[in-house]
Amino acid sequence: MGADSKPVHKKLDQNLGYIKEHLEPGEKNFDLILKEIVIGGKRAALLFVDGFIDSTTTTLILRELLKARREEIIPETVDKMLLAVIPYVEVSTVETMDNVVVEVLAGQMALMIDGEDRAIIIDTRQYPGRSPEEPDIEKITRGSRDGFVETLIFNISLIRRRIRDPQLRVEVQRVGQRSASDIAIMYIKDVAHPQVVERIRSRLSHIKIDALPMAEKTVEEFVSRSFWNPFPEVRYTERPDVAAVHLVEGHVVILVDTSPSVMIAPVTFFHHLQHAEEFRNSPIIGTYIRWVRLLGILLSLILIPLWMLLVLEPQYLPESLKFIGPKEEAAIPLFIQFLIAHFGLDLLRMASIHTPSPFATALGLVGGLLIGQIAVEVGFFVPEVLLYTGVVAMGVFSTPSWELSMANRVALILLILLTGLFHLPGFLAGLGLILLRLFTTRSFGFPYMWPLLPFDLKALFSIFVRRPVPVHVFRPSYLRTIDKDRLRPR
Repeated sequence: MGADSKPVHKKLDQNLGYIKEHLEPGEKNFDLILKEIVIGGKRAALLFVDGFIDSTTTTLILRELLKARREEIIPETVDKMLLAVIPYVEVSTVETMDNVVVEVLAGQMALMIDGEDRAIIIDTRQYPGRSPEEPDIEKITRGSRDGFVETLIFNISLIRRRIRDPQLRVEVQRVGQRSASDIAIMYIKDVAHPQVVERIRSRLSHIKIDALPMAEKTVEEFVSRSFWNPFPEVRYTERPDVAAVHLVEGHVVILVDTSPSVMIAPVTFFHHLQHAEEFRNSPIIGTYIRWVRLLGILLSLILIPLWMLLVLEPQYLPESLKFIGPKEEAAIPLFIQFLIAHFGLDLLRMASIHTPSPFATALGLVGGLLIGQIAVEVGFFVPEVLLYTGVVAMGVFSTPSWELSMANRVALILLILLTGLFHLPGFLAGLGLILLRLFTTRSFGFPYMWPLLPFDLKALFSIFVRRPVPVHVFRPSYLRTIDKDRLRPR
């Protein structure tokens, strides 16, 4: 807090005046409860937000407070109450009224006592929330079905349940002058590189903004500092097992209160191509799933520009592949047809998101089949446009990382434009720009395209082959972890 923070006054009336001036409990803040009580003959006041506290726990604590006798709490009232009167574990003290206000608005209960220059903070929070459910975009056929929720402390417990390591650390910072949002960073002390932890910690502490209403996305833009890079520099997940795996590898996990998505950093491009399903099957099956997924992602990026190039430059086509061109001419240039089709697909996706669930499936069928068929019949599209757009859509939706799939769509539009306008030079220039962007990107100072740059053959093999866990001994070398061996004890 600032140097001008008002300390907790020994006169209770002074503190109550501060609360009434700054928070206006009652009519102006109907859910803010300020209740005066008497504890052992001394005046006191409780301050809390209705709806945040657990009423059962609060009632039990209040009962013990009212039973306390004067000789039990005098002298050193606060210390004696912490030790002998308040039957609860999560209690602390603060010395400024600013801290009292912040803690109360965060959901805790404050107890101020006449004659004491410290306030007692009792954590009886019980946030309204939902039970853990399997994330919609990270579903698997076998494995745990729990997922992160919107409550920070619950999300931390889901990870601790999987990593019962005394070296696991959880640091919490409060960010946002108005929102006072809690942000936690998790790491394993004797695994994660201290420079990584310090870099993330420092960037979080330098966030200067009044509020974080968009939670994790706002935090990402502050800590990544690459505002115009479409390729994600952190990996999002809503699965506790995925977060735990990355912690063990040496990554840092960033959790933001009110968000079910956690951020993993630093990461490479290839982390966004992995899915938990690969590790829930045997190595051979996992490798097959990975190859199919990688093929789909590759096709989603280059299939349409490559087909357009071969149609626009038929001299590059061998005689045996002459059939791949369009069978009929259209009045609209091919690249414009593809752009319209992709914009229409994105529009359909947005409409499905904002449509009530019972109608979303029908909307997809009507939009995808009926409109597309009519567009072909009237000569607006050639049939191949719908075919290749559909293949690309499957590749996009098979990408495990939603952020990477959207980045690939932007890259695809760039390739379509350049190929349609400049043919082969445009296609090569577009690929060059995309590769240049990828190879110059760094995630929190670490190479984004590892193990291609810097080159690591053994790690590159693991990108394409799901190696058995017993032979996957070492942690990723680019993270420069303290403990490099995953199997042998240090």
